[in-house]
Amino acid sequence: MILTLQSVNKSFGKDQTYIEALKPVDFQINAGEMVAVIGPSGSGKSTFLTIAGLLQQPTNGEVIINNQDVSKLTEKQRAKIRLKQIGFILQSSNLVPFLKVKDQFNLLDKVNQTNISKDEFNTQVETLGLTSVMNQFPSELSGGQRQRVAILKAMYTNPSLILADEPTASLDSERAFEVIQMIQRIVKDTNKAAIIVTHDNRLLEYFDKVYVMEDGYLKEQIEK
Repeated sequence: MILTLQSVNKSFGKDQTYIEALKPVDFQINAGEMVAVIGPSGSGKSTFLTIAGLLQQPTNGEVIINNQDVSKLTEKQRAKIRLKQIGFILQSSNLVPFLKVKDQFNLLDKVNQTNISKDEFNTQVETLGLTSVMNQFPSELSGGQRQRVAILKAMYTNPSLILADEPTASLDSERAFEVIQMIQRIVKDTNKAAIIVTHDNRLLEYFDKVYVMEDGYLKEQIEK
């Protein structure tokens, strides 16, 4: 089991300002699985994703990653797990503005020793159509190119868990399908797990399971 959430919820404020952004949820994802989370804006999808990715702590419940309870770890300990075990693909591309694209990865080489092989990296660069931009700065890239670099960066550290928030939102249809197919291939071939928040119903056929988030509840699971 790559990720388990046990009775996890997230609330903010108290009394009149109390909001439960994520209602108590139990969730599991195995190695080799790719799941989608769909639902309207403000339904709790991003809260769910950031708790799964250790970017914020749950109010209650346990988060278990690769058989380790990470719910009560310090921020330094969580940061280490995020670096080595979780790959994030966020709507904001999170690229270092003063580094060329190729140097974004040289930086990761200095802090992580388990990055993907050179051959796999070159394959992913080609699949994502990034060969011609490796010597450019993020400011010189289009929104779609920055998003594809962010996807490549998330995969580079060879994480066991991939978390993506609308990874294809700024891509054209052809590239969107290519990206989802690439993530699917990596998940299946290397026994990773991926949770992808998406609004693009055309992509749902590529997922093993689809979850629906509404009003803070992960309320429906559609088995394929």
